[in-house]
Amino acid sequence: MAKRPDLSPQTRIILDSIADGVFTVDLEWRVTFFNRAAEEITGIPAAEAIGRPCCEVFRANVCESMCVLKYTFDTGKPIVNQPVSILRADGTEIPISVSTALLKDESDQVFGGVETFRDLSLVDTLRRELDRRYRFHDIISRSPLMRKIFSILPDVAQSESSVLIQGESGTGKELLSRAIHDLSPRAKGPFVALNCGALPDTLLESELFGHVAGAFTDAKRNRLGRFAMAEEGTLFLDEIGDISPALQVRLLRVLEERCYEPLGSSKSVQTNVRIITASNKDLAQLVEKGEFRKDLYYRVNVVKLELPPLARRKEDIPLLAEHFIDRLNKLRNKKILGLSHDTLALFMNHDWPGNIRELENAIEYAFILCREGLILPEHLPEQLRKENAGVAVPQGLTLQDIEKRAIFEALERNRWRRLATARELGIDKNTLRRKINRHKLVVPSSSPD
Repeated sequence: MAKRPDLSPQTRIILDSIADGVFTVDLEWRVTFFNRAAEEITGIPAAEAIGRPCCEVFRANVCESMCVLKYTFDTGKPIVNQPVSILRADGTEIPISVSTALLKDESDQVFGGVETFRDLSLVDTLRRELDRRYRFHDIISRSPLMRKIFSILPDVAQSESSVLIQGESGTGKELLSRAIHDLSPRAKGPFVALNCGALPDTLLESELFGHVAGAFTDAKRNRLGRFAMAEEGTLFLDEIGDISPALQVRLLRVLEERCYEPLGSSKSVQTNVRIITASNKDLAQLVEKGEFRKDLYYRVNVVKLELPPLARRKEDIPLLAEHFIDRLNKLRNKKILGLSHDTLALFMNHDWPGNIRELENAIEYAFILCREGLILPEHLPEQLRKENAGVAVPQGLTLQDIEKRAIFEALERNRWRRLATARELGIDKNTLRRKINRHKLVVPSSSPD
């Protein structure tokens, strides 16, 4: 018979009255106590649990590979709120968080262990609801700057107007263009993308318009260009600011006359394609410098969408990180639980010059070094760790912390003009005032309003 811990009737009443599941084990890993909440969460009566090995009762996804209670027995260190999943008696898998500690007698001798656990099913449901709220097609964001774009995107998509997307490299310009295509009347047609900055001028012209056999030395047969491939669909031209003046002229003609000639051909081909362009450069400045044609600029810039860099939407970092971790868990058949507090704090302090692409690459790198559990700072790329080596890392980072930082940075960007800040954040000025007071943000006395 398994040895039970010496629990008084009062202690048992207290443990049976709390909402968290609690069970104890002896040194042979047999269950010695199982409270009422543990029965409800696992679906197993206490009478069946007592005396059985805990792995048969508490069927968690870490029992075989990384038992949290065994870790506490081996190291003497407690585990606090580690997320895992268990199988209920009916075979349903549910998410929980577990905490562990050792049981010691009056002479400080270990005679067992205790594990408490909390059902996270409601939290998981809320998380999925938040994911739905903050997801627009394949784009994830809770940033007010991005929400503004989301609000007008269906109307932009339904029009046939040319769209210019401006933003730094890695901000998701192609993802946004695909969302426009998927929402448009051309959704059943092809979506064709081409990075104009990745090809030399002669090859780019052939890629765009195609060529006929004999057009140049290696042209042994006719070849369709991207315009032909995108017929009745959408053609996305990334880094359009990098194309040469000569090619700008040809592209302008296509946009004006809706026809083009493949290389080596004198026959015009009609085209029915919607053009979406993107650039990591300010095309208006290129026009002023004479490096980009003004007439072409007005043709592609009927609707302009500006994607903010990740440094201006840091409240999205937890959401994006969770999204990339979930996707990589499925691709790599891993069960990485998430980011540690220190890692998340490091991410929030970093400026992300490579934007979302840099964040995704950092997490993909961490998946190589992190076998299980949480992603720690030592799992990150060396350059990222070096840049943040001198930064003081807070021990916890909540959504309130993230909101506080986002509001503070928005106030700074708008030179402490509260009305302009409220408009950028998409909230009422009075709401902004309440948040400033709640987060105890110090607004300069010389602020305009």
